[in-house]
Amino acid sequence: MVKRLVLFVFFGLMCNLFCSFSQDRITTANNITEEKEIQFQEFFFKALTEKSISNYEKAIENLEICNTILPKNKTVLFELSKNYLLLNRTIEAKEYIELALELEPTNIWMLLHLVAIQKKDRNYKEAIKTQLKVVKKNSNQKKALIRLYYLNGQYSKSLSLLNVLEKEIGLNNNLRKLKKNLERTKKTSGEKEPKNDLSSLITDFENQQSSFSKLKKILDISIKTNSKAFYKYSELALDLFPAQPSVYLYQGKALQMQERHQEAVSILEEGIDFVVDNPKLEAQFYIILAEVYTRMNDPSKAMEYLQKIKKLKR
Repeated sequence: MVKRLVLFVFFGLMCNLFCSFSQDRITTANNITEEKEIQFQEFFFKALTEKSISNYEKAIENLEICNTILPKNKTVLFELSKNYLLLNRTIEAKEYIELALELEPTNIWMLLHLVAIQKKDRNYKEAIKTQLKVVKKNSNQKKALIRLYYLNGQYSKSLSLLNVLEKEIGLNNNLRKLKKNLERTKKTSGEKEPKNDLSSLITDFENQQSSFSKLKKILDISIKTNSKAFYKYSELALDLFPAQPSVYLYQGKALQMQERHQEAVSILEEGIDFVVDNPKLEAQFYIILAEVYTRMNDPSKAMEYLQKIKKLKR
């Protein structure tokens, strides 16, 4: 029974791996002995097994053995890079994916992985260059390029590409909101400050839903005094200002308060991508994610985010 279960896991993992490479497969050199080929497959299987249970360092150990048995195998190099990224060791992750790309420079899955590494390092300039290569292979990847332009502060390019995409295939709801946000004019300097009581703030905001600062005040007050209003306006904030990272934080907190934990995780992880050079705000995301995973009885994930907070403080 145990052997059958192991085989089932093995084939499932192998299937996922092969799908990610499309038509690629693990290739072995013509001159490799049968004994070494068996060893290669055994250690590769062990690596996949360790990765599936989050033992990324063990996975790397087994992949390094595979790399010794059969050097310059793009599948092994790719897997090494993925495991290093899962350990947040982006230097090694970048090193191995670049070696893999030397063997197949136009592999879209490896290019997308390189983008993920560059985003992790907040190297949006390089991520844009890589994403442009991806777009040449698959024009559907323009959506990701729009966000990268935004994260790099290239708002005009982001808006320009949104206009192109709108003409070509139309925009989904999130992209329409982003376009509206990029086109929204700044509030005038002579605008009067509203009173700080919740009802006055809400009345003032409802008359003119264009000021993020007003909406933020509503959320900061209602989270402590009026949960119903907080739920309502945190949702509205995400609709009106989808490019503001803090609205994802508010919405994630609202979903957590309603015990909609999985939805909270999705929103929070999406919002982190918009946080640029703001360790304090990033830490707030990690704190709530750690709380959510604790309530979901997933202490390992909770600890993962607590460790990220410690790294930010270094």
